[in-house]
Amino acid sequence: MSQSTPRRHGPWTINQSATVYQDPWIRVCRDEVTRPDGKPGTHSVVHLKHGVSVLAIDHNRDVYLTEEFHYGVGRVTLESVSGGIEPGEDAESTARRELKEEIGIVANRWTDLGVCDPFTASVVSPTKLYLAEEIRHEQATPEGTELIRCVRMPLADAVEKVLRSEITHAPSCLLILMADRIR
Repeated sequence: MSQSTPRRHGPWTINQSATVYQDPWIRVCRDEVTRPDGKPGTHSVVHLKHGVSVLAIDHNRDVYLTEEFHYGVGRVTLESVSGGIEPGEDAESTARRELKEEIGIVANRWTDLGVCDPFTASVVSPTKLYLAEEIRHEQATPEGTELIRCVRMPLADAVEKVLRSEITHAPSCLLILMADRIR
């Protein structure tokens, strides 16, 4: 995809934009721009598949997190259930599907907690946030690329892990802190 009609983008002008890479999960665009100072430049933006993050919490205020090796950061991370929204699927349906697939939890009560933009300078990756309550456990059915261990812990412990940078996934951090504040 390429566009060559100049258009305003905040204080920037995009003079030309071209997709330089695309696969089912990401699209990378390179823009030829006029910067806010009037000088020419370039700006590249990575567009990720829109996603969801969901935090399951039970009646004891225990939360259920995933522990999994993540290729991008090259280490095991502790985070809320997260995944990409498939074409034709809405965010809440994705959240329900991912929670069941990844850690085998089904929830009767769902709270929409808004959207998180984990990156804002060069990556577009809006993530819809949900709190899942009134939960029951079923069989997990993770994808072949997912080796996930479900970790249950008190919400207060999860908050401490966020504050000590032991949980670093931005949507998960926000969900945990929001859940602590509202519950």
